[in-house]
Amino acid sequence: MTSSPPSRDVDVVVIGAGQAGLATGWALARQGFERGSGFVVLDGETAAGGAWQHRWPSLTLGTTHRVHDLPGLPFRPADDSAPAVESVPAYFADYERRFDLPVLRPVRVTAVRRTEHGGFTVETDRGAWQARAVVNATGTWTRPFVPRYPGQELFRGRQLHTVDYRAAEEFRGQRVVVVGGGASATQLLAEISRVASTTWVTRRPPVWRDGPFDEDVGREVVAKVEEAVREGRRPGSVVGVTGLLTSTPYVRDGLDRGVLQRLPMFDRITPDGVAWDGGDGEPARTIPADVILWATGFRAAVGHLAPLRLRDPGRGFRMEGTQVAGEPRLHLVGYGPSASTIGANRAGQAAARALRRELRPGALPRTA
Repeated sequence: MTSSPPSRDVDVVVIGAGQAGLATGWALARQGFERGSGFVVLDGETAAGGAWQHRWPSLTLGTTHRVHDLPGLPFRPADDSAPAVESVPAYFADYERRFDLPVLRPVRVTAVRRTEHGGFTVETDRGAWQARAVVNATGTWTRPFVPRYPGQELFRGRQLHTVDYRAAEEFRGQRVVVVGGGASATQLLAEISRVASTTWVTRRPPVWRDGPFDEDVGREVVAKVEEAVREGRRPGSVVGVTGLLTSTPYVRDGLDRGVLQRLPMFDRITPDGVAWDGGDGEPARTIPADVILWATGFRAAVGHLAPLRLRDPGRGFRMEGTQVAGEPRLHLVGYGPSASTIGANRAGQAAARALRRELRPGALPRTA
């Protein structure tokens, strides 16, 4: 953390201090931007760790997708059974200290607006910053997505999203419908099904993939998502491209116990459960439920960029690398193809290099 008060008038404001924001801060310092006067990182959280500090306690380092090293500091946990909610935030806090990153928190950004001089005003709950450029690195965790279905407001049981989940024990003896076809849904099903009666519902049949998530699979994911953001569409989910990995321990466990038997999406929600109207070869049916758990993903947390009016009709940002098309001083890191730990590292460095060229045509001194 910087020892002197950061300036309110800077070259670059980075919004968010998760993996994407920290990687970008490190890269900006490497490109010669001064900490505090050249750039600041504004974080809406009260402590280091980004979204990781809000994960459920049963998510261990061994069961999550790999936490990739931040640039310049390897992540070497002593025990894969350690809760990710503790280990990753501690690593992020160490990273901030080690590289003296000018992270300010809690600072919640409410709006980003253009100035008449070609820069931006970043409005927050702690006043405004003036910036020549902005890097948005806010991720998705604060924008859980729950689709709307008829009868949803009449359900007498409990509805919650992945962000609300803490432990399977709270569902003991209950009837739980888990909605969603991603990695979180399968992990929570594997846990909850040991203490409760579960039903798994997805919009599309799951696609199972054998083998690890290797570099070839990673390149396939990036290519598909890059195509979406170039066209201004919302980035798709990783699982939509890769399928569900049968090599994952909790997936193997769920398959072995027969709890990953999927039903198609229900048509409506009743006061006491969920219902299918039938047709197209499917029978009409009703399944009682005490809980509906929506493991239905997230949307990019970019509402504060709305004053810039940059969204395409497809409701996404049209991107050129990390840069929003036509806005060389606005970059999104941790969005689209860079919405992964390793992708965020690369994107942060790409954004910093681009901003060095854009803002400082002459050579900047390189810092350690």
